[in-house]
Amino acid sequence: MSKRLEGKIAVVTGSAKGLGAAIARRFGAEGASVVVNYATSEAEAEKVVRDIVEAGSRAVAIKGNMRDPAEVEQLFAEANRAFGRIDILVNNAGLYDFQPLENISIELFRKHMELNVFGYLLAVKEAVKYMPDGGSIVNMSSTITMFGAPNSSVYAASKGAIDGLTRSLSNELAPRKIRVNAIKPGVVDTEGVQAGGFLQTDFGPNIIAQTPLRRLGVPDDITPAAVYLASDESSWTTGEFFVLAGGHR
Repeated sequence: MSKRLEGKIAVVTGSAKGLGAAIARRFGAEGASVVVNYATSEAEAEKVVRDIVEAGSRAVAIKGNMRDPAEVEQLFAEANRAFGRIDILVNNAGLYDFQPLENISIELFRKHMELNVFGYLLAVKEAVKYMPDGGSIVNMSSTITMFGAPNSSVYAASKGAIDGLTRSLSNELAPRKIRVNAIKPGVVDTEGVQAGGFLQTDFGPNIIAQTPLRRLGVPDDITPAAVYLASDESSWTTGEFFVLAGGHR
């Protein structure tokens, strides 16, 4: 690795497994010290920490439910105590529960918005307290906002909100030298996608058939973009959306 994040301090929310874990490991390999955040998966988070440390970087696992303002505040305070500041935030923690229109409820709406949207805002609100010299915020959005899969209306709405807050925060935080960008992945083959059963239905084959590169994504298709946006190489990039989906729209 080229150590493009040497000396940087990164917090990756929801990084005990899946895409978040892949980003945390890649950041560590690039020289960053990493806070691995988890809500329930402590054993998995500690494994990610061990992998980063064994690769030669520093890492700690810190629990925090990103829906809870008090826990989010504590997460970033502990991150600051561990490493002295924060340079990078990757807002990755989230959920998806695809349901047809007739199954939509206020509870379904709230759980998506509380974590996928309010959780992102809470994380930014706390992270910027510890970014005295500027920094980089990377929000994980989705191409679901572009192709509108059936039964995804609530999830798609939450990701559309992330696009809006990314653009707004990029302008609000620019005077503080804090850049805010978003990555919009297509369907990436992770533990969550497997557990959701999407690939065992017609959804997976249909997406692959509609994708010019004729395959689903894997985490390593996404991590290089996260490194770029977190690094000083993207110092003139803010308010942008990186679409990584094999050409699928």
